[in-house]
Amino acid sequence: MSTAGVDVLGHAGEAQARILTPDAIAFVVELQRAFDPTRLQLLAARAERQQRIAAGELPDFLEETRAIREDSEWRVAEAPGDLLDRRVEITGPVDRKMVINALNSGAKMFMADFEDSNSPTWRNCVEGQANLIDAVDRTISLDTGVKQYALQDEIATLLVRPRGWHLHEAHLQVDGEPVSASLFDFGLYLFHCGRRQHDAGSGPYFYLPKLESHLEARLWNDVFLFAQDKLSIPHGTIRATVLIETILAAFEMEEILYELREHSAGLNAGRWDYMFSIIKKFRDRPEFVLPDRPLVTMTVPFMRAYTQLLVKTCHARGAHAIGGMAAFIPNRRDAEVTARALARVREDKQRESADGFDGTWVAHPDLVGVAKEVFDEALGTESNQLDRLRDDVEVSTENLLHLNGLLSRAGVSERGLRTNVAVGIQYLESWLRGTGAAAIANLMEDAATAEISRAQIWQWCHHHTKMTDGREVTPELVRKVADEEIAALRSSLGEKAFRASHLLDARSLFERVALEQPFFEFLTLPAYTTLP
Repeated sequence: MSTAGVDVLGHAGEAQARILTPDAIAFVVELQRAFDPTRLQLLAARAERQQRIAAGELPDFLEETRAIREDSEWRVAEAPGDLLDRRVEITGPVDRKMVINALNSGAKMFMADFEDSNSPTWRNCVEGQANLIDAVDRTISLDTGVKQYALQDEIATLLVRPRGWHLHEAHLQVDGEPVSASLFDFGLYLFHCGRRQHDAGSGPYFYLPKLESHLEARLWNDVFLFAQDKLSIPHGTIRATVLIETILAAFEMEEILYELREHSAGLNAGRWDYMFSIIKKFRDRPEFVLPDRPLVTMTVPFMRAYTQLLVKTCHARGAHAIGGMAAFIPNRRDAEVTARALARVREDKQRESADGFDGTWVAHPDLVGVAKEVFDEALGTESNQLDRLRDDVEVSTENLLHLNGLLSRAGVSERGLRTNVAVGIQYLESWLRGTGAAAIANLMEDAATAEISRAQIWQWCHHHTKMTDGREVTPELVRKVADEEIAALRSSLGEKAFRASHLLDARSLFERVALEQPFFEFLTLPAYTTLP
């Protein structure tokens, strides 16, 4: 298809004609032309700030927005009825089976994800939109020939996570440039489902990823106002929960809530991307080198400071605070693995509920029960913990940035290095196949955890980090470990399955994003060019 200044370059089967109608495309194009220049300016500002950090600048609470933080009167808009109780939220990609299972899971909310757990092939993105329309209309079903899937009477409330500001959608070109993936995902869902949701007594609800400043939240708010006007939807119908998953956003949580206050639905502690952000932003500074990923738990001081500040900030402004994702998942074929996973998830959710979080995330339907049980006990007859103001919490700049000698106390092991290589390669192989959430070694891996794996290796090599056995982490050692992991995978899969996989391409891509200079801001940027 080609109209004035607009080209649709992909083919996604029957769903494409249904989703990319002339009116829907026109709406996305309006959003692109109105807001992409500001998006590009904000991305340039990210790059400029990274240069300042590399030169020695450290983030701090903003002096120019002090008045917002010190004004105790303002609050975000009161949550609509179906967002008052968010004790358990399940997340996952937008494929048809996942959408049905998640809505039926017993969780209060389902975050349908176009971002970290979705491999953004053109077909996945377009068919995902069709799946969400059918979910909103309650007509979604699936017959695999082995099992039939359909919605139950009681289902979760739907929230949608578009891709982040840094990504584009190459298959829709506007004025010779690819459209913002954020505006594409948001615009199509709002166009097709915004009025449907409003008329049904709910609303179009969103999660906003990867924000680094309140100015990026302001851009989203401007988009919401513009889009609601264009579609004749009342202001405030859109509600958005912002993931605090970058170290820079942690210093601007109040300002982010303030910018979105008419449309705010709270903040979420996006722990894995937050850890990646710390590695990425301070990659040139040796004092920020982290040890093996499993040793950087939610109980280490800088992670505790971030999550407790999030709860305090949200509740002071009448906003929900949603906890993060425990990576452990059950294995229906291994009772011992399942028991360990449930115990670890219970422990994680008990800590969150005790801290005052109003709800939490899980990635698997079998974890809904344990998370709900923990939050049921904490909440009692209440829908949330908004009345817990956490005035006892005081978090300073030093608390957020001080890593407390984690590396010297915990260290980098060969096992940690090997795990990062194995997870990175296997996850990217899954992503290249079009699957963005992968169970690897009884953990749920997505783009965020893969980012940690490759960023840690880059960091260790860059700073000549020595492992606990005295060897230095070098590119040569990483490649040797990759050779060994590929050989093990070839042996376990068999030659035919190995050749049919994307493992060699994944290995090449992983080494590129883990070893090359300069550092790739996101591994999905070079990886995206390989997708159909």
